[in-house]
Amino acid sequence: MLNKRDIGNGRCAAMILEHTLHELGVNPAPAPAELTVIFCGEGKPVGGHRNGPGVHDYYLVHTVLSGSGLYEVNGKRYKCKAGDTFFIFPGEPFFYEADDRDPWSYVWVAFIGSGAASHLSGIGVTASAPVIHGGGRKIPALYRRLRSRLLQADNASQITSLESAGYLRLLLAEFAIANRHMLPAAAAFSSDIERRIALAVHLLSTHYAQSVSIERLSQTCGYHRTHFSAMFKQSTGYSPKQYLLKVRMERAEALLATALPIEQVASSVGYGDPLYFSKQFHKWSSRSPSAFRKSLRSG
Repeated sequence: MLNKRDIGNGRCAAMILEHTLHELGVNPAPAPAELTVIFCGEGKPVGGHRNGPGVHDYYLVHTVLSGSGLYEVNGKRYKCKAGDTFFIFPGEPFFYEADDRDPWSYVWVAFIGSGAASHLSGIGVTASAPVIHGGGRKIPALYRRLRSRLLQADNASQITSLESAGYLRLLLAEFAIANRHMLPAAAAFSSDIERRIALAVHLLSTHYAQSVSIERLSQTCGYHRTHFSAMFKQSTGYSPKQYLLKVRMERAEALLATALPIEQVASSVGYGDPLYFSKQFHKWSSRSPSAFRKSLRSG
């Protein structure tokens, strides 16, 4: 059963002799971006159907829905069955073939983008590790939604590109979950307290513009304030309060290099009272915010 669609509207479905079903949704005007979907489709090849040897100038991902087949790249062969996903990389010679007796059906998505390689390596997928075995139930549904969006593509190409890239990111997240054992190792901490201190440092470095309670921060990290503060200082060389002041003042210095009014600099680094901010900044740099800004301009 085949559905013929208008390719001029970004819709394409046509009889492919080697397929009993073939449907393709196309991005009518893919714009250069970090991730850009080109097309997304679904097919059910006949037994023994082959593709390649060949190369593409884009990334192409296939997820097997049923049946099985063979994927070959870099001299290695991978037997893929329902639930498995294989990745084709730009410029990498590939070959794949449906099983004679139990040919696979699959969905696929092609994409390009400046961030494509780093996103794939970040989920543990490389040219030397191009197959993920098994995946969650959400994956086929995300392919369907992505393909449906492309089949409905209109002249609002920017909207189509943004929405399709969003579905692609969700797909990559599902692939990462299925490929947990291959994810790059996170920074190793020798103890639980080091991990929690790292969390505290991150929170202070990103939430400095808000009202920060060291007591609450200690509770968030699961330690009594006194013990937490001692361990924090041992790890960073600063008490939590000193570290927060350091982050705020360094950010204030950067903002004072702009034309932002001093009152807005103060509020941007967590001080609702500009006068109190000025006093704190003077203690930090031995100059008032205005004098500091003037020295930057004269320098």
